Amino acid sequence: MADTPNHLFSSLTQRSVTFPNRIAVSPMCQYSYSDGLSNDWQFVHLGSRAVGGAGIVFTEAAAVSPEGRITLGDLGAWSEAHFAPLARITAFVKSQGAVPAIQLAHAGRKASMGLPWQEPVQAIPAADGGWQPVGPDTEKFAETYPTPRAMNRADLDKVVADFAAAARRADAAGFLLAEVHTAHGYLHDEFLSPLTNHRTDQYGGSFENRTRFPLEVIRAVRANFPQELPVWVRLSVTDWVAPSSDAPTGGFTVEDSIALAKLLKAEGIDLVDCSSGGNDHRQQIPVGAGYQVAFADRICREAGIATGAVGMITAPEQADQIIRTGQADFVLLARELLRNPYWPLHAAEVLHKPGSWPVQYERAARGKVERRHPLADVPASSKSSSNEKA
Repeated sequence: MADTPNHLFSSLTQRSVTFPNRIAVSPMCQYSYSDGLSNDWQFVHLGSRAVGGAGIVFTEAAAVSPEGRITLGDLGAWSEAHFAPLARITAFVKSQGAVPAIQLAHAGRKASMGLPWQEPVQAIPAADGGWQPVGPDTEKFAETYPTPRAMNRADLDKVVADFAAAARRADAAGFLLAEVHTAHGYLHDEFLSPLTNHRTDQYGGSFENRTRFPLEVIRAVRANFPQELPVWVRLSVTDWVAPSSDAPTGGFTVEDSIALAKLLKAEGIDLVDCSSGGNDHRQQIPVGAGYQVAFADRICREAGIATGAVGMITAPEQADQIIRTGQADFVLLARELLRNPYWPLHAAEVLHKPGSWPVQYERAARGKVERRHPLADVPASSKSSSNEKA
């Protein structure tokens, strides 16, 4: 971590990139695209958060292959065509002083699902464009999910190559930060957890074996994204599943994540984005304000790597305290920024820090608009002339 004292609106530099503040727009799936192609919805969605003062603006999870999508509405990253409209977004985000970032992802066994607002949420029938997902083995996530195919050597190699290609395209499109999605029960998380990885080859069993494939992917992204630009990794720091009769080993733990974070640091990863859960229906999550911040704190202290805190961070004072006390280097906001795209600018006012409202909004935002008669600035002669004509 950077030396304290820091605060929510202090800058931080990683490699050649200087982040103007410690507020990031967390990746948030919108499920609003056709064939994975970005559109005006995403431009406005991300652009408004850049206008709102966030220091980092992440895309949602961008699937590195068609079979890596969660739904048919996911953002894609598997061809040059997908990055042409994204380049427009990166240019606008930069113009507002923010850092454009992309999260690269593969859904693994949680792929080929219907849109979350279409009830009931279930696997997409093959007749409607559904496909068989892949995973560490053939265990499906839940009853309504499709049964995955266990990945073979060719499948593993393809995923590594897909992530590498997506990283190169992201650089060409102007992204200054790339994050590898290794959380929430998606492909890499499935390999990490003993609850979902039952392989008997070199990719299953021990901690070393279970981390092998995610590290191969992360190493490929780091090698194919410019060395002067940072790469982050989002982890589910814990599965929230304790050992029990039906889960004898328990799930992936905080201690496992600390050990993995040390490996990530050695691979040249710049930050661990600390989330949790999403991999097993037996999870018991004590959701509350800042309930995941302690993960960022422990990984930072015990692995010696920068961290990001995410989850139920809503108040400016709360976010500022996380940074000031050294619990994390960044806070990543999701739902709060959906409710209020201008949260960072309001937070700056609350915390008495410099904020930069767009000139188009500044008078209204700072209460400078006066209630005046519509003819208050019209010369008297013009008023009488106007009245006479009326």
